[in-house]
Amino acid sequence: MKMLKITALLTAGLSLSACAEAIVSAIEGGERTGAERSFDAGRDAKHLSQLVAGVWVDPNGCDHWIIDDGIEGYLSERLTPDGRPVCTGIAPPNTATGPFREGTDIPDPL
Repeated sequence: MKMLKITALLTAGLSLSACAEAIVSAIEGGERTGAERSFDAGRDAKHLSQLVAGVWVDPNGCDHWIIDDGIEGYLSERLTPDGRPVCTGIAPPNTATGPFREGTDIPDPL
C-alpha cells in the first residue's frame, strides 16, 4: 500500500510539473528565438527599443537596465564595452531610478 501511495504521488507531481511548464511557456511567449525576442508580445506589443529604461542598483552597487511595461518586465546588467559591470553609484543599493515605467499605458500598482 505504501508503494502505491508513493507511485501515485510521484506521478501526480510529474504531471503537475509538466502542466506548469506548458503554462509558463505560453505566458512567456513560447519558445521565441532570434529576432522575435526583441519584441514585446503583450497587449501593447511593440519593439523593445520603444520602451524607456531606468537603472536598478544591485546590493553590490552595480547598475542594471530595468524596464517595466506594466505586465512584463525586463532587466539586464549594464556593462562597459569590454564586459565589465558599470557601478556608478547613481542611487543607493536595491533602488530603481529613472523613467523605467514609461512607454506603456498599462498601470502598475507597485
